[in-house]
Amino acid sequence: MEKWLEISVKVNHEAEEVTAEIFREAGARNGVVIEDPVLYETLRRSLPFELCDPLPASTDFSVVTVTAYYPVDNELDSRMQKIERELEDVERRIGKFRFGPALFRHVSEEDWSDEWKQYFHVTRVGKHIVVKPSWEEFAAGPEDVVLDLDPGMAFGTGTHPTTCLVLEAMETIIRPDSTVFDVGTGSGILAMMAAKLGAKEIRAVDIDGVAVRTAKENIAKAGLQDRIEVVQGDLLYGTEGKADVIVANILADIIIMLLPDIPGKLRDGGLFFASGIIEDYRRDVTEAAEKAGLRVKEVTRIKDWVGLLMEKNGTQQ
Repeated sequence: MEKWLEISVKVNHEAEEVTAEIFREAGARNGVVIEDPVLYETLRRSLPFELCDPLPASTDFSVVTVTAYYPVDNELDSRMQKIERELEDVERRIGKFRFGPALFRHVSEEDWSDEWKQYFHVTRVGKHIVVKPSWEEFAAGPEDVVLDLDPGMAFGTGTHPTTCLVLEAMETIIRPDSTVFDVGTGSGILAMMAAKLGAKEIRAVDIDGVAVRTAKENIAKAGLQDRIEVVQGDLLYGTEGKADVIVANILADIIIMLLPDIPGKLRDGGLFFASGIIEDYRRDVTEAAEKAGLRVKEVTRIKDWVGLLMEKNGTQQ
């Protein structure tokens, strides 16, 4: 039975989202859990009935626990080093935000899968998109676009704000017969949704070997392998030709590295949607986009996260 490493870090509220994104970008299996006592109490008090017990009086409401899971394989050490480097880099920018050292625990595949089921349920995004775990029932409406995704095999389930931003944008920018490039595909959720929305050809890329394997498994399970090609590579490596739409749900620093290559990979009239950007870094990404010859056409937000829809300067829509 496969083994997993659970890593938990206690941080302040200002750093909870960026810590979760660092965990996710390091290949967190099935997303990231954020245990925020302030949010818990806010939701509990807003309910019309007593569904959740109040937190103990000793709870420290200034502390948020961010938890993720990683496979115990030959990439584990490099993942942990990457996480520590990026957390230290954020601390250099905004100051100390961690409370104590990271905590580690080994769990089995069975324990891990069962534990994640309590966090993921049917999720509606935008007007028509629905992401559904395999174990839950859902009565789809005539206009619903439903994607069955088993969190037991995926890196992302569509519940994180950065993923929601991309899915909402895809409802309007994917056209029938579009060619789509998905950079940093993770679970393959964006590539699969592009196919569900009518794209005829999708190329999905991820630098992480586990993500590539997982995306291929999810795509095959959905029966979409005839339209989606998944390759292991860095950023746009392996995406031959040009796309009508490019999507990337990755860290702001990586998006800035990617931007110079985007115009050459877009067809006339093509669009690039970038997510994974914290509001504090929006200006940096926008300035880098302008230098690369791209114009920010639209800005969308969920909480502190920003999505940027871009087009080549001079492109007529």
